[in-house]
Amino acid sequence: MARKDEPSTRRVRVWDLPIRVFHWALVLLIFGSWLTGAVLDSYLDWHMYLGVTIGGLVLFRLMWGLWGSDTARFTQFIRGPGGILDYLRGRGALEGLRLGHNPLGALSVVALLLLLGVQVGTGLFAHDDAFNEGPFREMVSSDTADWLTTIHKQNFYLLFGFIVLHVAAVFFHVLVKHQDLLRAMITGWMRIPANLRLHRDSVRLRFAGWFAFAVTAAIAAAVAWWVAGRIVTL
Repeated sequence: MARKDEPSTRRVRVWDLPIRVFHWALVLLIFGSWLTGAVLDSYLDWHMYLGVTIGGLVLFRLMWGLWGSDTARFTQFIRGPGGILDYLRGRGALEGLRLGHNPLGALSVVALLLLLGVQVGTGLFAHDDAFNEGPFREMVSSDTADWLTTIHKQNFYLLFGFIVLHVAAVFFHVLVKHQDLLRAMITGWMRIPANLRLHRDSVRLRFAGWFAFAVTAAIAAAVAWWVAGRIVTL
């Protein structure tokens, strides 16, 4: 039971199930991709399959960002330089709490998708100087394949550094700013002070239905399945 001097809270829905599944599946797949690519050298075939699956997830997220739930749509949370400055100066708070990604969080999402796109895209043409090659390696010259392989290896360090920064930012918001971010990404619901005013765009959020999810997931899965079918393992 809350103490009398503690502000009462209310639950608000923030994230739909597709976004939450995307988030935690991505965590597991990135870990598995690192494990099979950097630690378990004999499992490079699994590394490629996991990479293609990550590519399917990224494709799903890009499509879901166009026609998915409001908090998932890029048009709802990506802000220009002015919006970012207003957020940093605290001016945005005057309009009420906007559920979902804040302007800095939006930059984090864009950066993550960009880095993952580069990682998966270059991996399709990369090789390991032995017997393993990406599914589209034969479509480019040896010099181009070498160049893309180098980018694939170096970009991982950028991706890893970004992930560490992202995790640190989440814990900062949870431990310092006392925002219910982790629980929200698990359950989809966040607790906020009962007297906190919501932004007009967050008062009545629209969440996409199962048909939209099924179509989007089917497209992403079909593309990933087609690419995976081009992988040749020895």
